[in-house]
Amino acid sequence: MHYALLLNNAEPTEGDIPMDVMLQMQQAMADYTAALQAAGVLVGAEILEPQAATVTVTRRDGDLRVQDGPFAETREALAGVFILDVPDRDAAIAWAEKHPATQYAVIEVRKVAAACDEGVWNAAACTD
Repeated sequence: MHYALLLNNAEPTEGDIPMDVMLQMQQAMADYTAALQAAGVLVGAEILEPQAATVTVTRRDGDLRVQDGPFAETREALAGVFILDVPDRDAAIAWAEKHPATQYAVIEVRKVAAACDEGVWNAAACTD
């Protein structure tokens, strides 16, 4: 089954995080990702650019609108996504508990309902 680990945290401003702390977190993230890979559960992972680089696209009121900036003004924002292929929710939670971002972020664990692989949507691939 596929589970998404959604990393949500307050975005630091430049200079908030000392370089040595940043380098330690990058190493911790590399080690965590290597452990996921070695366990054969990593489907993919992405860390997102800051909210300032966001563009929103909507047609909610019938008119197409493309706007700079995030949709919602929130203290915490989606910062990254890890997709895991694990047997169940408990396994996904166990991996989330080991994630180094728990030091500064909230990690939402959510089962994937459907996945697109090579242009084809498939719900069964997420619930094997």
